[in-house]
Amino acid sequence: MIMKRVIQSLGLLIGALLGEQLTNWQSSSESPWMGSLLSASSGSGGTFSAIVGACAGFLFATSIATPLSRALQRGIDRLSGYPISELLSGVVGLTFGLALSSFLYPFMTDIPYVGQVLAAGTALTLGYAGIRVGTRKKDEIGEWLSARKAADAPKADGPRYEEHKILDTSVIIDGRIADICKTGFIEGTLVIPEFVLEELQHIADSSDLLKRNRGRRGLDILNKIQKELDVRVLIYEDANEEPGEVDSKLVKLAKAMQGKVVTNDFNLNKVCELQGVSVLNINDLANAVKPVVLPGEEIVVQVIKDGKEHGQGVAYLDDGTMIVVEGGRDFIGTTMEVLVTSVLQTSAGRMIFAKPKLLEKAL
Repeated sequence: MIMKRVIQSLGLLIGALLGEQLTNWQSSSESPWMGSLLSASSGSGGTFSAIVGACAGFLFATSIATPLSRALQRGIDRLSGYPISELLSGVVGLTFGLALSSFLYPFMTDIPYVGQVLAAGTALTLGYAGIRVGTRKKDEIGEWLSARKAADAPKADGPRYEEHKILDTSVIIDGRIADICKTGFIEGTLVIPEFVLEELQHIADSSDLLKRNRGRRGLDILNKIQKELDVRVLIYEDANEEPGEVDSKLVKLAKAMQGKVVTNDFNLNKVCELQGVSVLNINDLANAVKPVVLPGEEIVVQVIKDGKEHGQGVAYLDDGTMIVVEGGRDFIGTTMEVLVTSVLQTSAGRMIFAKPKLLEKAL
């Protein structure tokens, strides 16, 4: 309603000004038919034309006020959905485009007949081109502004900015991130991209029971982090989201935000390393806090199933570490002492190789 009143007021004012200006122009040109009209108005042609112009402007503004106000509201709502970094980049690009057009303005206005129109068209074209270039170069502009801010900022003992930790789909479904956040080892802001939420929703709506349960578990973990834990969570929405794989989008977002990707996906871990993006791998953290087991140590395990190779048995520690027991197939279902022979540790997990202690004694 307020926007509609503003449009009507502008129409009234512009109509009055145009009516008065038209009268002055016709008086100076001494047009015969306009002269008769002005004489009929008893010497008050300027006032009469201003009133007529104001009425015409008000009627025209009233006719377009509703669709124009709706269009403006849609534009405002759309702009509100853009990230602040993209808006600032667009403003920077627009400023450069208009600055360039201002340099060309004096030369274009000297062109007869079409100079003013050509100058206005050039300003609109360069302004639009500046906005497009600015939004496409938002990452570079953001890095440049960050570098300038860091150079001008006084040195401080504490961190100058809050680090962003970007979660991928696998680490959300895994669920251990909630326990890590609860302990306070994760600092900064947890960033959950909108495309990760969409992937979780797609998994939760899957016809496959296992996938559906995994997706719902991931959504429950996010709900727990947001409502129960003292952690700042940011849902990142990209208005200009481009199609592509989730992993590649995560890498681009981490570069743009200068953040770290939190994952337990081995392949994504390698891609981030190749792209120069910092990674926090949950599996690496889990392996780092597991009890250290060295070759030659003796541990007590329960062999529960066959191994892949002939005669092997498989057991597990309390933390889930798999132990391959050579010659342990004959001891399935029993608890026994084993002697650690070697330990294999990777980002995918840790595996311990051992052999029954009683066989060692027999030798």
